[in-house]
Amino acid sequence: MLKKQHLNPYLPSWEYIPDAEPHIFDGRVYIYGSHDRFNGWVYCLNDYVCWSAPVDDLSDWRYEGVIYRKTDDPLNPDGHMCLYAPDVTKGPDGRYYLYYVLDKVPVVSVAVCDTPAGKYEFYGYVQYPDGTRLGERKGDQPQFDPGLLTEGDRTYMYTGFCSRGDKSRLGAMATVLGPDMLTIIEEPVIISPSEPYAAGTSWEGHEFFEAPSMRKRGDTYYFVYSSIHMHELCYGTSKHPTKGFEYQGVIISNADVGIDSYKPVNKPMFYGGNNHGSIIEINGQWYVFYHRHTNGTNFSRQACLEKIEMTEDGRIIQAEMTSCGSIAPLVGKGEYPAYLACNLFCDEESLYTDFSASWMDNKFPKITQDGKDGDMEIGYIQNMKDSATAGFKYFDCQGITQVGVKWRGYCNGVFEVRTAWDGEVLGTIPVGFANIWTERVADIRIPDGTQALYLTFRGSGSASLGSIILR
Repeated sequence: MLKKQHLNPYLPSWEYIPDAEPHIFDGRVYIYGSHDRFNGWVYCLNDYVCWSAPVDDLSDWRYEGVIYRKTDDPLNPDGHMCLYAPDVTKGPDGRYYLYYVLDKVPVVSVAVCDTPAGKYEFYGYVQYPDGTRLGERKGDQPQFDPGLLTEGDRTYMYTGFCSRGDKSRLGAMATVLGPDMLTIIEEPVIISPSEPYAAGTSWEGHEFFEAPSMRKRGDTYYFVYSSIHMHELCYGTSKHPTKGFEYQGVIISNADVGIDSYKPVNKPMFYGGNNHGSIIEINGQWYVFYHRHTNGTNFSRQACLEKIEMTEDGRIIQAEMTSCGSIAPLVGKGEYPAYLACNLFCDEESLYTDFSASWMDNKFPKITQDGKDGDMEIGYIQNMKDSATAGFKYFDCQGITQVGVKWRGYCNGVFEVRTAWDGEVLGTIPVGFANIWTERVADIRIPDGTQALYLTFRGSGSASLGSIILR
C-alpha cells in the first residue's frame, strides 16, 4: 500500500537527514541537509548526501549519493570536525554553491559544482575585500547555519546562533556577497534579535535561536528560523532582504505544540527538539520542510514535510504533523510500518527528547531501527510500556472491519485502538511474549471517512510495534 503515496518521513526510515533546505532546480526538488548517524553520539557525523524528487511527485525520492565529504575542507583534513547545516544556491555564473560551517570554527566555507547534486569541490571562505575571513575579524559574530538567497549578482547570506541569555550574540545576521560568491560587499547587519535584546519587539517570546533561511513570495521576503524554544520553526516578513523584518508566527512545531485542533494547545504529541528547515512553493502549493527526533536522542533526526496554508494576506497557518505530509490521506487498507507515527507519547509528558531523567530511566517509547548506521532496516517503535501511544494521521477509511499489529518483545497486554488520542476504545488487540515479529488481527470496525488511528499499549512489560494492519 505504500507505493506512490506521500509519506512522513519522506525518505527511507534508515536515512537521517536533518536541517534540510529544499530547492527546485531543473524540474526537481533537491534537499540539502546535515547527515546524522543512527546511534550517533553528536550531531552531523556523516558526509553530505543529497536526495531529489520530481516536482510533480513528492513520493518518488531518489538518492543522489555523497556530494561532499567532511575531509574536503582544507581546515579538516583528518575529519575531526563535523559538517553542520548547509545550504545551496545557484550563482550568477550558473554554477551551484554549497555553504556550510564546520563545528569548531567561526567561518563559512564554500564549495562549488556544475550540477545540483554532483561532486562539490572546495572553493573558498566567505571573506572581506581585504581577505580576512568573516567571523575572524575583531568584533565579528561567529558564523553558523548559513542560508542563501541569490538575486541577480547579489547573494544574501543569513547566519547566526544565539542561545538564551547569551549577550555576546546579537541575533540573526544578513551579509551580502558579490558575484564571486565569496567577497562581502555589504557587511553583516542584524535582522532579528537574540533573546537578551528582544524585549519590546515583535520577536519577544519567539526570539531567534538558529537555522536562518530566506524565501521570497511575490514582493515579500520570508525569514524562517528556529526560535529559542527549539521545537518550532517561526517566520518574519519584510519587503527588503536585509532590514525591516517583523515576527509573524509559527510554521510548525516538531512536538505539535501550538496546535489546538485535536488536543490542548500546549500538549506535546511527539518528543521534540531542535528544528531546522524552510518553506518552498512546488507546483503552486507551499510546503514546510523540517525534521523530527528519533532513537531517544537528539542525534538521529529524520526529514519531514507538510503542506502549508497561506492566507490571502500572506500569513502562514501553523501546520500539523502528519504521517502523510498533509498531502492526501493514506489508503485505509494494507500494512503500514510503525515508524510513520506522527504522534508518540505516554502518560508522563516530555516536550523535549533526551532532556529529562525519564529518558535515562527508559520510560518513553522511541522510533528506532535494528542494525547499524547505513543498514537498510525498516524503522519501528521500541519500548512501548503501559500507556505508550502511537498516532497515525490520516487514513482514508472505507469499510475497515479489522485492525492488527506486528509486535515483538516481553510484554503481556493489549493494544487499544482509537480514532482520537483521548477517544473511546473501539477495540483491543491482545499481545504477549514474542521473540520475533508476530502478527495478530482483531475484529475492530473503523468509521468511514478520514480518520486518525491511535494505538495504546496497556499491560506489563515492553512491546515493540513493527507495523499496523488495516483490513
